[in-house]
Amino acid sequence: MIKINIKKNLHGSQADMLLDVNIEIKSGDFIALSGKSGSGKTTLLRILAGLEKATGNLHVDDKVWLDENKFMPVQKREIGFVFQDYALFENMSVLDNLLYVQKDKKLADHLLHVTELSELRNRVPNTLSGGQKQRVALCRAMMKRPKLLLLDEPLSALDTTMRTKLQNEILTLHKEFGTTTIMVSHDPSEIYRLASRVVVLEHGKIINDGTPKDILLRTSGSQKFSFEGELLEIKKVDIIFVAIISIGQQLVEIVVSQEEAKSLKVGDLVNVSTKAFSPTITAY
Repeated sequence: MIKINIKKNLHGSQADMLLDVNIEIKSGDFIALSGKSGSGKTTLLRILAGLEKATGNLHVDDKVWLDENKFMPVQKREIGFVFQDYALFENMSVLDNLLYVQKDKKLADHLLHVTELSELRNRVPNTLSGGQKQRVALCRAMMKRPKLLLLDEPLSALDTTMRTKLQNEILTLHKEFGTTTIMVSHDPSEIYRLASRVVVLEHGKIINDGTPKDILLRTSGSQKFSFEGELLEIKKVDIIFVAIISIGQQLVEIVVSQEEAKSLKVGDLVNVSTKAFSPTITAY
């Protein structure tokens, strides 16, 4: 069990805010941290890792990582941390990057096998692709069999195919090692595929907490689907109006009425939903 009750004043580009999080996480859970940029997600990960200080309490199982009298340094916390930028040792081989953390060749060989990196064990990072580097970073994070694995949008720079592959590998390692995992992500499909619980932050506070299905599926009544997107363009085609909307990494076209076309403007964050076979588009 991880018990988090921390506070920290943050100074953002827009305004100052108080990061105030009080939550309990069961051992072995996979938690997705979601929310807009600047809501405090990465800072919370850094506090859990011991890279930043805060006031309050942090208990992991029977150990105190933080309270008014104690601050456990990062090197003593049983964590693995995977960043967006890999942070590998460029002068070391793939295998040596892992063994630098823990001199356990059997474990290193196993991790390289699971992530299909065995044949690249003697290569140096600058000869690897982005997806391969991220797999090395993941393996390195698992070398201490961490109680807590922290993932800060580790797959955001990868293409869809590679993201899906690494998501599967992350889930495999999470289950095999029984690690409690906390991941920052803005990708709904990634959150739905990996997480058992979603915690949404806004201005440093938890505003939503539940299962991926409860948090991400926003249909109601007789709606068949509901998606958020950005309105990119409204164009007139013959006698009808067509809205071009960006939803995730895809563009969709929706026929709208003349009244809807007049009420919407480019850049609007919109909700696209349908009842039966009649899609509707509503601006927030």
